[in-house]
Amino acid sequence: MSRIILASASAARRALLQQAGIIAETNPPTLDEDALKAAYLRQEPSVTPAHMAARLAAAKAISVSNQHPDSLVIGCDQVLALGTTRYDKPKSIEEARTHLRQLRGKTHHLETAIACARQGEVIWSTLTRPALHMRNLSDAFIESYLDRQGTNVMQTVGGYKLEGEGIQLFSAIEGDYFSILGLPLLPLLEFLRQQNEIGS
Repeated sequence: MSRIILASASAARRALLQQAGIIAETNPPTLDEDALKAAYLRQEPSVTPAHMAARLAAAKAISVSNQHPDSLVIGCDQVLALGTTRYDKPKSIEEARTHLRQLRGKTHHLETAIACARQGEVIWSTLTRPALHMRNLSDAFIESYLDRQGTNVMQTVGGYKLEGEGIQLFSAIEGDYFSILGLPLLPLLEFLRQQNEIGS
């Protein structure tokens, strides 16, 4: 069995792996994501949110795999898409407020990509696309939510964590719950079984 490395600083992703019994080290990549996104958009201005997530997940996995070629490296990325509009993590509480006002009463998708690399090359990847139906939140609810969450809203796209109070923002969700948290866990476990990295 290989050493498994999670190329992410996400506590939620790390917790999902631990809860599933997967022993993985964490080694966040030292990539400038904003610069990468800008480069991809220059190369292909019409790149879809899904393809953006897939490219970033692969770039993260390859970056860490180049440092640890004999390990199996898991890279992940998630892009929130409302139609063709892409949302990044809010950089301020004010930006989170704007995002929530734009998303309320609508259905958005979380384009969630994962890529596994070895020897600096991606050997497996997949993409999931959960749909989240946000309630038509009142301005007063948004303000009270932001007051309670504070700068935590800047940690995730959309300004919410579904495993916490963020669940109150939604009337319904469709798709894989683990993917919403940022890690398509079931397809990853199947891949690890095929690679004999975990028991089958």
